[in-house]
Amino acid sequence: MRSNSIAVIIVAAGKGERAAATGRSDPKQYHALGGRAVLARTVAAFLAHPGIGRVLPVIHADHEARYAALGLADPRLLPAVHGGSTRQASVLEGLQALAPHRPDLVLIQDAARPFASLGLIGDVVAALDQYDGALPGLPLTDTIKRSLDGREVVATEDRRQLFAAQTPQGFHFEQILAAHRRAADIGRDFTDDAEIAEWAGLRVALVTGERNNIKITHPEDFLRAERIMQGNVTMETRVGTGFDVHEFEPGDAVWLGGVRIPHSAKLKGHSDADVALHALTDAILGAIGEGDIGVHFPPSDMQWRGAASSLFLAHAGKLVAERGGRIVNLDVTIVCEAPRIVKHVPAMREVIASTLGIAASRVAIKATTSETLGFIGREEGMVAMASASVEVPRVD
Repeated sequence: MRSNSIAVIIVAAGKGERAAATGRSDPKQYHALGGRAVLARTVAAFLAHPGIGRVLPVIHADHEARYAALGLADPRLLPAVHGGSTRQASVLEGLQALAPHRPDLVLIQDAARPFASLGLIGDVVAALDQYDGALPGLPLTDTIKRSLDGREVVATEDRRQLFAAQTPQGFHFEQILAAHRRAADIGRDFTDDAEIAEWAGLRVALVTGERNNIKITHPEDFLRAERIMQGNVTMETRVGTGFDVHEFEPGDAVWLGGVRIPHSAKLKGHSDADVALHALTDAILGAIGEGDIGVHFPPSDMQWRGAASSLFLAHAGKLVAERGGRIVNLDVTIVCEAPRIVKHVPAMREVIASTLGIAASRVAIKATTSETLGFIGREEGMVAMASASVEVPRVD
């Protein structure tokens, strides 16, 4: 088969609302899974296959900035195109964008299925030697009941003839493009691309699906996905602590937890002197045995003068991800007489969670005073203490 003859469409134009209860505001395909966005993992799974010539993401028009932030780069990765109002419309947009490239075959993959194996991809492609289309399917193990109103059972289905459909679904390009265009012309809504192929009279084969090829749909699916990623690797939990103190100097605001808080002074430091993020960064670095902020961002290096401390925190989070680890929870205590911290805590949690790609529910921030004692009581400065719990693969 000629070079670039197999193309892949990654359908990522949904808003992922059913997974919103994770505590994160971003769509599910942009949620971090083991330190890497779900969509990035799905794209990488197909780029890892040597037979794939082109990969085309189809994204929501409102998600351009989120997609760009993934930093995906590969010669086979085409510029993302915008999807339509339905999944079916989004696939058609992708097919039409691929038409000038004239691939022989196309695989259509849900962005929310990041665990398609190389073997599964190969099985779908191989089936297209004999069929017009192919998809992975799993035989149903539960007894299936039919009900017209959701209350009364009217029939029991023969589960031996029923299979749960997965993606990637593969087709001969020109055939599925024509079928999609016909379906759009009549305004009929189909459940997946294989159903469109069946309706168009194409022969579609089943290949054996994979139990781990799950579609992340609901909040609890992220927990299952994390377990799948761990596989047979034994994880261990490590805990790190951080402590930082900064004095006040003339100014009109302090930076705490990545949030600018108006005040009668500012904190003195080489960067933005965010005492909370400094303590938190040190806690994460300590949990993975990577020293402290000064090792990675020396105060003597002028490029960090006035820098946002969120850069330091993001670096610590990246180091965790590079080790195949994940941040379990973070706890920060800020000690000062002023300014008042409580009303800013939700914003701080969101900044920290967004910077590290974790749920805000994994971040705790508390504030207290020193009861007017010591340098804190005299409002000469403030202190922050932090702890970080991190899971990483065990190394004996």
